[in-house]
Amino acid sequence: MPTITEILDTMDYGPALESDAIARDWLARGPFGHFIGGNFTPPGQMFETRDPASDAVLAQVTQGTDQDVDAAVSAARAAFPAWSGLPGHARARHIYAIARQIQKRERLFSVLECLDNGKPIREARDIDVPLAVRHFYHHAGWAELVAEEFAGQGPHGVCGQIIPWNFPLLMLAWKIAPALAAGNTVVLKPAEYTPLTALLFAEICIEAGLPAGVVNIVTGDGTTGAALVAHEGVDKIAFTGSTNVGREIRRATAGTDKALTLELGGKSPFIVFADADLDAAVEGVVDAIWFNQGEVCCAGSRILVAEAVAGQFEAKLRARMGGLRVGAPLDKSTDIGAIVHPRQLVRIHDLLAQGQAAGGVLYQGQAPNGCFCAPALMVEVSPANPCVSEEIFGPVAVMMSFRTPDEAVELANNTRYGLAASIWSENLTQAMDIAARVKAGVVWINATNLFDANAPFGGTRESGFGREGARAGMAAYLRPARADAKPVAPTPLAPLPQSASIGGLDRTHKLYIGGAQKRADTGQSYSVLAGDTLQGHAPFGSRKDIRNAVEAAHKASAWTAMSGHQRAQILYFLGENLVARADSLCAFAPRSEIDASIARAFYYAAWADKFDGSVHDTQSAHVTLAMKEAFGVMGLVCGEEAPLLGFLSLVLPAIAMGNRVIATPSQSAPLAALELAQVLAISDIPAGVINIVSGPVADLAQTLAAHDDVAALWCAQPAVAEMVERASAGNLKPVWQVSDPLGQGRDYLNAATQIKTIWVPYGA
Repeated sequence: MPTITEILDTMDYGPALESDAIARDWLARGPFGHFIGGNFTPPGQMFETRDPASDAVLAQVTQGTDQDVDAAVSAARAAFPAWSGLPGHARARHIYAIARQIQKRERLFSVLECLDNGKPIREARDIDVPLAVRHFYHHAGWAELVAEEFAGQGPHGVCGQIIPWNFPLLMLAWKIAPALAAGNTVVLKPAEYTPLTALLFAEICIEAGLPAGVVNIVTGDGTTGAALVAHEGVDKIAFTGSTNVGREIRRATAGTDKALTLELGGKSPFIVFADADLDAAVEGVVDAIWFNQGEVCCAGSRILVAEAVAGQFEAKLRARMGGLRVGAPLDKSTDIGAIVHPRQLVRIHDLLAQGQAAGGVLYQGQAPNGCFCAPALMVEVSPANPCVSEEIFGPVAVMMSFRTPDEAVELANNTRYGLAASIWSENLTQAMDIAARVKAGVVWINATNLFDANAPFGGTRESGFGREGARAGMAAYLRPARADAKPVAPTPLAPLPQSASIGGLDRTHKLYIGGAQKRADTGQSYSVLAGDTLQGHAPFGSRKDIRNAVEAAHKASAWTAMSGHQRAQILYFLGENLVARADSLCAFAPRSEIDASIARAFYYAAWADKFDGSVHDTQSAHVTLAMKEAFGVMGLVCGEEAPLLGFLSLVLPAIAMGNRVIATPSQSAPLAALELAQVLAISDIPAGVINIVSGPVADLAQTLAAHDDVAALWCAQPAVAEMVERASAGNLKPVWQVSDPLGQGRDYLNAATQIKTIWVPYGA
């Protein structure tokens, strides 16, 4: 043991180990079965879960089979009527009891999480467990208020939830708490590496008196998760994990009518301007990438520093990195614990080798033998370096410099992900400008990795879709009442000449792309028939026409930058022009439909400047803004019902929120929508905001769904629902299956926007 003099000379920390005795006592209850229908099943085929810090076996856990998943879903289905039928107050009391029970067992949860995951005890004790408790308390409140705040909506039913290994207890709370508050029942599949706190949570459910079958937990590997995703008795899937698995889930759920939310990978930028408090920003990096061993989906792993201070910042960062302690997770002095599994450590080392081979210069400290990785910083990297482009999921940061704010934004957005960003500047105006331009679902200003149950969290692009936390997170576990109307199928295309003729002068309808009428690239038209009457001809649009329309929509970005008031004035003007052209439109739609379309234009003009973001009450000394942003370029596959009103019912809410659209009108009766080209051209709607491509709906819808530059898709054609959902997996765009093609309201506005959460320092 060192002497007092030696300690004062070196200022080294001594060991401060947290006892694992209480967790070992609980582990002695194993081997563990599943938790189904309020009871633990007998252990089945077993697999080991190990302590990553020592490689010692912690427990034997049951590998879930298809039969186990079926039993769990059946138990959840049986429990659903009674649970969803409870008054909100009764559900709130159960959720509140769970929160209290976790608090009473916080030390057991903290230690068990460290043993199973390898994270430092300080993080499990001071961050993970308190945040998990916070989520259950918060959602107990939502259970009280859900009937009042979400009138006309109800739970999905049985929710299948699959969580990752980096925050096992916290991800469980993020998923289960809102599901229960909304009245759903749950089958949860924890990660294969880290199932133990989920099994401990099952005992908490028993102790808290939760009705049997409301929460079910099935352990196992990816095959168990796949069985849960594929089960016909599951009404919603919520997944947090890798982007590749998210794509497979999107494809597996295509056409099943399962609701889906995905929170996937990230490669988040950490932007430091020259006027930033560099010492504070260095501490921000510690929290951004070396927190939780870098095993964080929103980790700020791409450090972008103003060239003027890059050298100074790097020196400070390397000095701070050298002082981080890597070691035993249960030591209260440890900063970086163990990597969750040797397989993950191998992946980190492989990517580091690739990064160095591509020219990166690596600085890395020392780590103990075993499943540990020292904090690392790679410099002299290009945007194409694998360590810059790939999610490493380890304590590895890369650093690049920039000269101008525009270059910083370009580098920040040069990724297929869009989960989070961190911006450091003493100039709040500059920071907020960059926050608006960065493509990310969450932005922290002069902070990083701040979370709260009342702050929406989720990503864009290949970081997934949907939000967890706050009102938006609750909405994801509810669904509006469904329309009972039977969908109308399109009639077959008729590209050959018909025996009928058009009375009077022939009218030539063209596609409407980039503010101009265009002939279809195919050079073909097809006949539009109303019974035996030939109404006219519509252009036969193709993949190339969709490509041209997408390009035109991207050029119309000024529409998104407009204020809501400006868009409202233009939509009111569109309504005026619809009134003026009502008589000419009567050749293609009944007067009642035209009148309804005019009213719809005025309705969404009214909403254009009133569908506000909000300020959420989260942590003290912060304003947490939830800004509702347009997706940008959207694809709209309109239904066959009431072709004029059905077209405008999708186009108007989308553009009112600032989106630019490529719309495919009714295949059977597209002329009413195509006739609108003349109205749109005189209504001050900028070129490219609305693009209309008629033709074979299945082909056009598939092209829109697969297009990487289309950010979101609405589909009001049930016959192509499965196809578009499957095709959308490429860039993981959200797809909204429109249940009421002629409806209106907040559901359409919500589907036309995505939330960007911005954390701004405020107060002392």
